[in-house]
Amino acid sequence: MRFHTRKWVKPEDLNANETLFGGRVLAWVDEEAALYSIIQLENKRVVTKYMSEINFMSTANQGDVIEIGIEVVKFGKSSLTLNCEVRNKMTHETIVTVDNIIMVNLDENGKPLPHGKTKVEFVKDRLASKT
Repeated sequence: MRFHTRKWVKPEDLNANETLFGGRVLAWVDEEAALYSIIQLENKRVVTKYMSEINFMSTANQGDVIEIGIEVVKFGKSSLTLNCEVRNKMTHETIVTVDNIIMVNLDENGKPLPHGKTKVEFVKDRLASKT
């Protein structure tokens, strides 16, 4: 799994127990899944269709640095299925896992749009092929 984003847990990210609020980490996961999908599918019109079971395994405290990892499970006709792990950057202890996040590629009218992708592409490779 590739870890793309780091977040610093700040006071506004905490719950009443003074640990990382689950809703905050899920918002970060959703945003990361969207950004990853936008880059992979080369379309800014991508939405979250589905998130499978979310498994909270541990927590984070104020001042901790967490990282969010995304991995492609499969390419559909107009969708991209991902899985995600959020872990503590320093200890590598898993905080949250999400087995399946389905992102859907949309056209300008908000309808599913086939993307024609079949494998993970890296931006550096796309740039190299255009020169």
